[in-house]
Amino acid sequence: MSMNRRLFCKSAVAAGVAGAIPGHLVLARQSRSSRNIPSDISALTLDGDTIALNAAEVRELGESLDGALLLDGDFGYDGSRSVWNAMHDRYPALIVRAANANDVSSAVTFARERRLLTAVKGGGHSWPGRSVADNAMMIDLGSLRGVEVDVARKRARAGGGALIFDLDAATTRHALATPTGVVSHTGLGGYTLGGGYGHLSRKHGLTIDNLVSARIVTADGQVRRVSADENPDLFWAMRGGGGNFGVVTEFEYALHEQNPTVIAGEIVWPLDQVKDVFDFYAEYAPGLSDDADLSPGLWITPDGVGVANMGIVHFGDHDRARKELAPLLGFGKPLVAEVAPTHYLDVQTKLDGLFAPGVRSYAKSGMVSEFSQGLIDALVDSFDPSHAVGIGSHSAGGAVHRIDESATAWPHRNAMVMLGAFTIWNNPADDDRFIKANKDQWAAIEPHTAGYYENIQSEVKGIPANYGPAYQRLVAVKNQYDPMNLFRLNSNVKPTT
Repeated sequence: MSMNRRLFCKSAVAAGVAGAIPGHLVLARQSRSSRNIPSDISALTLDGDTIALNAAEVRELGESLDGALLLDGDFGYDGSRSVWNAMHDRYPALIVRAANANDVSSAVTFARERRLLTAVKGGGHSWPGRSVADNAMMIDLGSLRGVEVDVARKRARAGGGALIFDLDAATTRHALATPTGVVSHTGLGGYTLGGGYGHLSRKHGLTIDNLVSARIVTADGQVRRVSADENPDLFWAMRGGGGNFGVVTEFEYALHEQNPTVIAGEIVWPLDQVKDVFDFYAEYAPGLSDDADLSPGLWITPDGVGVANMGIVHFGDHDRARKELAPLLGFGKPLVAEVAPTHYLDVQTKLDGLFAPGVRSYAKSGMVSEFSQGLIDALVDSFDPSHAVGIGSHSAGGAVHRIDESATAWPHRNAMVMLGAFTIWNNPADDDRFIKANKDQWAAIEPHTAGYYENIQSEVKGIPANYGPAYQRLVAVKNQYDPMNLFRLNSNVKPTT
């Protein structure tokens, strides 16, 4: 179920080497005055109207960039428009592959002045495919993948197009870490702005709780630095408010000392033990230390058999970890019980193959305050391995709870667990069948949840309710920084101005 880490690392290294070569200079030659630009380029506005962009204005945009302006048919266009979820095969009118924040500013200004529908791609890992849209202006941050680690200050700076693997690999070599997600080819940008659950969340909070500062290009084209001291209202809103407020070109994270070798693995039980496993988890999990991260779930093996699964990562002293995990390791009659010292990067890349780029996928999520008997019954009774819908989770509590609910725009501080229902397939002909199976199964689970996790949600609804008491403050920030709602391909906070 997981990608071979050695192969992944080779591909990541190759991508890093390619990124070190100023390839954008080659692509940018296509953007200069000598290139052939169609006389009219059809583009979609924010109002849903179609307009024609003339060659002169498009050429002028291209000439202003250090990166590349890509049109359909150009080398690099298909690579830039492609996103992780193959369900979303879309063709932007033009793509700015930005080389720096100034390029982003030029693209945003061009889009704002023409009221163009605008999509922003970091890692392109959005479940609903928000990073790309037909006939839109697309801003691709894929060239901004650099990561710098300041070991003395315990800080890391990452470009807006960096992936989780880029940050984890750079920090782990110094025995440092910050909470990041569990699929390493996910973009840091959307992941961070949506909150950021990961294995280290119980110990150090969400990713937004470890965000120290950022550089963001707002709808007026200005490049702003945000932190607790600079533009604090915007800094508050970004942390959980998603991509509503601009394009982030750089993130600065606080780092924590962390042994790169952790106690990790999984336990798998046959399906006839699942209720007992979940009952045990409901009593056992609340007493765990912040070092322990457990991820209960229901998965389907490659041969179609349903099982109960418990992902385990413990970040504490290894002897103490074994002692704390002993009751779980001794519970029931598992099919698999493999928990051992493991390199942190192996933990972080374990799911990369399952969620490989190019799959088709649909997801639902929900926040759970209590692993109640009603929830357990709903999980077990609705689970049918033949439907190919798996249930995964992220543990919360710990440091996530200890941060004040109003400190960031993240509205779900009191959740015990985030549950997600995932469906993955390859044949487009199966789209309707698998989406329906996911929705049907989630309908039984949803009454036991309150709100959803934006980062794992194929369709959003009830956005004001999901943000709860933070919503009106988010609207006020939106009114100030994006009154025309240029950045709307997200869990959209609509301005009132």
